Amino acid sequence: MQKRTFLKRLGQVVIASPLLPQIGQGQPYFPKKKTAFEEINEDFWLKIRGDYDLKPDYINLESGYYNIIPRPTREKLTKHMEMVNREGSYYMRTVQRDNKKAVAGRLAQMVGCSKEELIITRNATESLDMVITGYPWQKGDEAIMAEQDYGSMLDQFKLASKRYGMVNKMLSVPNHPKNDEEIVQLYREQITPDTKLIFVSHMINITGHILPIRKICDMAHEKGIEVLVDGAHCIGHFDVDIEELNCDYYGTSLHKWLATPLGAGFLYVSKKNIPKIWPLLAEHNRKPEDIGRLNHTGTHPVHTDLTINDAIDYHEAIGMERKEERLRFLQHYWSDAVRETKNIILNTPEDPKRSCGIANVGMAHLTPKQLADTLMEEFKIFTVAVDGANVHGCRISPNVFTTTNELDQFIKALKTIAART
Repeated sequence: MQKRTFLKRLGQVVIASPLLPQIGQGQPYFPKKKTAFEEINEDFWLKIRGDYDLKPDYINLESGYYNIIPRPTREKLTKHMEMVNREGSYYMRTVQRDNKKAVAGRLAQMVGCSKEELIITRNATESLDMVITGYPWQKGDEAIMAEQDYGSMLDQFKLASKRYGMVNKMLSVPNHPKNDEEIVQLYREQITPDTKLIFVSHMINITGHILPIRKICDMAHEKGIEVLVDGAHCIGHFDVDIEELNCDYYGTSLHKWLATPLGAGFLYVSKKNIPKIWPLLAEHNRKPEDIGRLNHTGTHPVHTDLTINDAIDYHEAIGMERKEERLRFLQHYWSDAVRETKNIILNTPEDPKRSCGIANVGMAHLTPKQLADTLMEEFKIFTVAVDGANVHGCRISPNVFTTTNELDQFIKALKTIAART
C-alpha cells in the first residue's frame, strides 16, 4: 500500500506537466466516509446525483453498458474538444502523443502497474481481442474460457481457432459457488500439456460475480500457463491492483465505471510478454519490448484521451473505497430485500466479497425479456435481459447517482410481479 500511495502522489506531480492543457484541476474534497458497508448520508449522494443530467422518463438501472458522464467531467471534455479544434494540426503534431502517454502513466499508477506496461485503447474488446489474436498460437495449442465470458471475446477465440488451429476449451462457472477452490478447480481440470492461456473474467458481466483472479493466476503459473483477464466492469467499480492479481494481461473499458467519454479503455501486458504479442496495426520503429508497438491507432478523438484524466479526478474526489462501498450497499439494498421472495431468483452470489454493484435477478415463469419489458413498460425501470450461459434474468447495475428511493420502487415492482406468477 505504501508503494501505491507513493505512485499516486508521483502521478499528481507528473500529470501537472505544462504539456497537459486543462488537466489536473481536480474536484473539491468531499467529507470522510462512514464505516465499511454502511449507508453514507443520502445528502452526500444527492449532491453527486446533482452532477448528472438524467433522463426523467425512467429509472436507469443499466449502467453496465455505458456509464453516464457527470457534468464536471463532461464540461472538461467540451473544453478539450474546443482546444484541439482550435489548435488543429499544431496540437496533433506537437503534444498529442506526450499527453496520451502521461494520461496512460496516471492510469498505470491508479491500477498498480508500470507505465511501460499499459496503453490506452478504445475499449475492453479492442484490448482483449488484440491479445487473443495477437498471441503466438501454434496448431493444437489450447485456451480455456467460460461460457459466461463476454460474447465478443468468445467469438474472437473462435476466429483465432479458425485461423491458427488452436483449440478452445469451455467450462461453466456456477452462479453460487461453495468457495474459491471450487472455481479454481474448474479451470485446473481443463488443463493439459497443450494449454497455453486461460481467459477469465474478473467480474462476470452478466451476473456481477467477482472471481478469485489471484488464485487462478497462481495455479496457472505453477503449470507454466499465462492468464488473460477481462476487467471490463472493474476499473472505477472496485479497487484493482494489477500487480497483486499477478496476471499476464488485463483489458478493460473506462467508459463504464470510471465514467470517461465513450471510446476509452486500456490494455496491460506484463513486460516479459510484450514482445510476443502481434500488433493489431503496424507501428513504426518500436523495439519489441516497447508496449507502444501495440498502440498504433491512426488519427482518433484525442480529446477522449485527455478527459480520462478528468474522470480520474472526479473518481478520486469521491474516493475508490467510498464508491465501492456505496455500489455494494446499493446492490445489497435491493437484492437482500427480495432474496427470500417466492418466484424471485437471484443469479449473483450473496457473499458481499463475491460481487459489488452489479447483480442479476430472474422471475419464475417469466423469460428475462418478459421481465425487462414489464419493468420498463409498467414501472418505468430500465434494465437489460440476459438469457443464456446458465443465467436467466435481468442484469441490474445501479450507479452513484441511484437513490434508495428508486431502489424502493424497484423492490416494490419485483414483489408485485412475483405475486402474479
